[in-house]
Amino acid sequence: MEPINNRMLKAAQDMSSTAGAQLVTELRHIVGNHHVLTEDGATLPYRRGFRFGEGRALAVVMPGSLVEQWRVLQACVKAGVIVIMQAANTGLTGGSTPDGDTYDRDIVIVHSMRMRTIHLIGGGRQVVCLPGATLDQLEGMLAPIGREPHSVIGSSCIGASVFGGVSNNSGGALVRRGPAYTDMALFAQVSDRGELQLVNHLGIELGSDPEAILTQVEAGNFPDASINWNAGRGHDDDYATHVRDVNADTPARYNADLRRLHEGAGCAGKLGLFAVRLDTFEAEKNPVVFYIGTNKTDVLEDVRRHILSSFKELPIAGEYLHRDAFNIAEKYGKDTFVIIRMIGTRRLPALFAMKNAFDRLADRIGFLPRHFSDRFMQFMSHFFPRHLPARMRDYRDRFEHHLMLKVSASGAQEAREFLKSHFATHEGDFFECTPDEGSKAFLHRFAAAGAAVRYRNVHTDTTENIVALDVALRRNDQDWFEVLPKDIEDEIIVKLYYGHFLCHVMHQDYVVRKGYDCMALEHRMLPGLDKRGARYPAEHNFGHLYAAPDDVLAHYRQLDPCNCFNPGIGQATKRRNWIAESVG
Repeated sequence: MEPINNRMLKAAQDMSSTAGAQLVTELRHIVGNHHVLTEDGATLPYRRGFRFGEGRALAVVMPGSLVEQWRVLQACVKAGVIVIMQAANTGLTGGSTPDGDTYDRDIVIVHSMRMRTIHLIGGGRQVVCLPGATLDQLEGMLAPIGREPHSVIGSSCIGASVFGGVSNNSGGALVRRGPAYTDMALFAQVSDRGELQLVNHLGIELGSDPEAILTQVEAGNFPDASINWNAGRGHDDDYATHVRDVNADTPARYNADLRRLHEGAGCAGKLGLFAVRLDTFEAEKNPVVFYIGTNKTDVLEDVRRHILSSFKELPIAGEYLHRDAFNIAEKYGKDTFVIIRMIGTRRLPALFAMKNAFDRLADRIGFLPRHFSDRFMQFMSHFFPRHLPARMRDYRDRFEHHLMLKVSASGAQEAREFLKSHFATHEGDFFECTPDEGSKAFLHRFAAAGAAVRYRNVHTDTTENIVALDVALRRNDQDWFEVLPKDIEDEIIVKLYYGHFLCHVMHQDYVVRKGYDCMALEHRMLPGLDKRGARYPAEHNFGHLYAAPDDVLAHYRQLDPCNCFNPGIGQATKRRNWIAESVG
């Protein structure tokens, strides 16, 4: 006899044919025919993750206003389908796409990138962002008034959305700011009775009628008297104190930290977000970068502990780069580096979009090799001039471990005096960068983040895939550098270690040899991290790659009692009302 779960799945899928067609018709009535996609080829870019994940979907719908999004959600909830809220779809763990074909209901992906509005409030001290607003867009809007968003250069360069960062508690390199966070959001939630309700926790008085509220928010109609400036936090304002506790036996930041899960913040798509309210920050003027090199990991750890525990002023950023990552990035991130230097970051999202569109076209044509755009760019990079400063290349030859320390102008003297004193008696060295060297040092560190992908794409004959971990180490962990067992090491071609060192968040990319099972390899690595007291993921969220702990799953259930928004996230059940698959 066929298992009951399979029979239920087939029945659900059979029933969906008529009801699904009716829903698609209704969605087209709401947003227009052009903004509802149903053909497999048209929906694939939205059903497939940036690095991981792919599954089926009844439709992809693209609302053009908050009222349209509300009506779409109403229709979907009434029809009993699954809703996956999706913005830029740049995540690495498959959290904004379906995962396989094992759902008990149809899926509608609500892609929100048509709604890119950002409103400045309080003279730009805060912003209200709509679902399609991107980090690079926000950065560009704030720059003329001398302010900046929570995250600068990083995911902003690939067109990542503001909502994606908030929903996933994304981290970033800036030490004082912590993960993306806010107490203030406007969102749709499905009650345990299956009723869709609009919840206004923006801290702005907007009335009670849902569509009137959404129209006001879209228009930015916020009279001064309607804004409550004590409504809640627009960022994790305790993080600067939290990260200084270098003797704590827990990581500074990681996705399972319940203190940073609140409604829209860390919701992982379990709510239908309409708007978030966030703090902005005064842009630093004339920061100073120190480039540090050593062959001893404990030297860098001593630097980290002293800076965090003793400096009067926290640094802006402290980024780590291993020599192997330096070398791979120098070769396979060269074009990224050069392009950013030539045109800046503002046009990068459009370039990434063009690259992805070209790759999809090349795949359809068939006669071009896989990853043709990567291969072409890598070939062209050979003709670019040498791009890294001589002093950085010299340190690469002399030292295995590199730390880029960016401090404010007011904190430069304190850092300068400490480094002189420290390296007078410890192995290693440092130099104070010129503004050009400092810019290039951090840009090179950024290029390392995509270098493993480029390496894989141009070496498909020898590589299987990438295992990418982002790991939060304990704040008191002095033995921070990873040493892999030989049986694991033998399955890896190259390792790239880089990360936000002062926060003890490490990105560890492993290019796996052809013929080895990447998922099995990752599962063999995780117990070693558990033994070290590390937490993972640190800032990419669980998606469908990682199992969320019970307390996080309880949080998801509280947000979404019917399990109709993004079910299966954190490897939880995909079934309606959180019914376990083992239950008949």
